[in-house]
Amino acid sequence: MLLKGKTALITGSTSGIGLAYARAFAAEGAAVMLNGFGAPDAIADICRTLSGLSGAEALHDGADMTDPAAIAAMVARCHADLGGPDVVVNNAGVQHVAPIADFPVDRWDAILAINLSSAFHVMRASVPLMRGAGWGRIISTASAHSLVASPNKAAYVAAKHGLVGLTKTVALETATDGITVNCISPGYVWTPLVENQIPDTMAARGLTREQVINDVLLAAQPTKAFVTPEQVAAMAVFLCREEAASITGANLSMDGGWTAA
Repeated sequence: MLLKGKTALITGSTSGIGLAYARAFAAEGAAVMLNGFGAPDAIADICRTLSGLSGAEALHDGADMTDPAAIAAMVARCHADLGGPDVVVNNAGVQHVAPIADFPVDRWDAILAINLSSAFHVMRASVPLMRGAGWGRIISTASAHSLVASPNKAAYVAAKHGLVGLTKTVALETATDGITVNCISPGYVWTPLVENQIPDTMAARGLTREQVINDVLLAAQPTKAFVTPEQVAAMAVFLCREEAASITGANLSMDGGWTAA
């Protein structure tokens, strides 16, 4: 198994793309530190499933991704209880859709904190541990919106552009440490985050649900198909392989051709 004896810490990993990452890493033998919201019984079931896949332990930490101290404590707990972290995935994310003049200030602050600043705090705490081990993989879920903009998504687009800049900077700082730092930028993936933004987009643009899906979401993707969480997770696993050791500071698009134009 590729990741046997290693530990993966994944933020925002109790559903959607984050859970797909967790399953993929566990299938490669990694111990997993989950993070995110959910009913305790459901999270316990996920941990049991992951342990069954990996043969290693899976734990959950409910650290608030807007709280730097909680994030640092989560990384420290991961190191103490599971080892590593050897692989870190910055995946926690939230969204709000509104025109700039109506964009709530508290939503701007939350999106920047969760989608961008949390990645900084996770990296800041994890890089010294990876340097000590002489190996590490840091992967952040960016978005096609790290490369292009869409109306009514000021905070999300700003955060994802910033995440790419952060990734490039940390990649340069760790280039001789056996650590790679990359972004994966999916197009639209059918997840709760996408599902939950449909009503806001309907209201903001005066469209039906079907029009949002076909004329807003998939309109940008030439394949006319959603990216799957499993496809994104498979890319993350590849980035952990020795064959990917020279890929660092990259923003890898998986967007059905959206940003090819």
